[in-house]
Amino acid sequence: QVHMVESGGGLVQPGESLRLSCAASRISFSINTMGWYRQAPGKQRAMVARITRDGSTNYADSVKGRFTVSRDNAKNTVYLQMNSLKPEDTAVYYCNTEFLIDGTYVPVGSWGQGTQVTVSR
Repeated sequence: QVHMVESGGGLVQPGESLRLSCAASRISFSINTMGWYRQAPGKQRAMVARITRDGSTNYADSVKGRFTVSRDNAKNTVYLQMNSLKPEDTAVYYCNTEFLIDGTYVPVGSWGQGTQVTVSR
């Protein structure tokens, strides 16, 4: 069973930055696409950013230019650098491994506990 542990969340003011980390175990990390997702209260979980095994990245429109996803295969860890944070970025952030199925990336691992990000004055 794939296991994810997210960390790095916290309470910040608008405009500030956070760096999230996700340590993955029990997978062949270096060959997997990894995705960051978030779920705000009352909303469905949605993809924020992903990085493929060759380093290609995709971002949700709402975070383009502000968030950067990266990975360290030696540490089985994926990161999400979040700059210029906005109140609407408030959510629980999760990571997961993804498979490309019929042209769509689908999260396939077990969801971890996530890490809470709160952006507020």
